[in-house]
Amino acid sequence: MWNYPINENLFDKFSKYSKITGVIFIILGVIGIIYPVFMTLATVTFVAWLMIFGGFMAGYFTYLSDKRDYLGWLKSFILIGIGLLMIFYPMTGIGTVGLLLAIYFFMDSFASFSIAMTMRPAKGWGWWLINAIFSMLIGILFIVGWPFTSTYLIGLLVGFSLFFDGFALIVTGSIFKKMTK
Repeated sequence: MWNYPINENLFDKFSKYSKITGVIFIILGVIGIIYPVFMTLATVTFVAWLMIFGGFMAGYFTYLSDKRDYLGWLKSFILIGIGLLMIFYPMTGIGTVGLLLAIYFFMDSFASFSIAMTMRPAKGWGWWLINAIFSMLIGILFIVGWPFTSTYLIGLLVGFSLFFDGFALIVTGSIFKKMTK
């Protein structure tokens, strides 16, 4: 597709750093699985700081491009305000992130179910149906005891995600290492 030469050193560097990053992700994932409330607070705090940073950047670019753009300033103030709200009132942030994840899992369930029914006679359609069922169950778990179930579910899901991402990075790094030999 693209006609760029491949730098072999990049594979070596990726292999080395992906293994280091993979181990760090696995450790963070295990911490998140063992202490899901801690990982939930860390995740919500991270999201809050991202929103604050995004709000300041939106304000900065609004200032540079058009100082009279009230929608740009509104976006900036809303991002900063919600970020600060999530930092000073973490339970509100946890509930909000939990509700957003529930909505995401319900939408993922609907999309996966639609794909499964579209592919139904073809091989592999059952995996999409299984994905739809699991996404629906996770969405229901978030909603049933909302916002209190969010205090551990967010951290648990982030922990599992980091854990498996770490393994994926280690395996990918090993594959790249073999490619360069």
